[in-house]
Amino acid sequence: MSTGFFLFIALWTVFLISMFAIGGYFMFRKFLKRLPKEDGRSILDWQEYYISQTKHLWTPKQKEFLEELVSPVPELFRDVAREKIAGKIGELAMTEKASVMTQDLIVRGYIIATPKRDHKWLVKKLNEKQIDLSPYQSLLG
Repeated sequence: MSTGFFLFIALWTVFLISMFAIGGYFMFRKFLKRLPKEDGRSILDWQEYYISQTKHLWTPKQKEFLEELVSPVPELFRDVAREKIAGKIGELAMTEKASVMTQDLIVRGYIIATPKRDHKWLVKKLNEKQIDLSPYQSLLG
């Protein structure tokens, strides 16, 4: 066997194992989110419930605002991020018994649903939208 061919096979093997490991990691995370909790519903079940219960509160302008907020998320993960953020916003709206979706609810849900490691981009996006962050400093902590 030539050295070049052996090197190609070795690199291809490393590449495939890496891709399977990455894919397996994300599949396992999704599996864990689908497992029912003590109340009999999973994280994703609750997320879908909050979205369906508050769907009527969203106006096209607010949906567009949410789309602008999730635009920094890579295209591959944008749908998941949008659903997670919309679920958290819906949870806040139901908790506060909101009759309309407000920009304040959307921004708070966006901040709460975003992992702390991504707050740097979150703050940058909110500053681009010229949103005052002073009422949300406790959430950004």
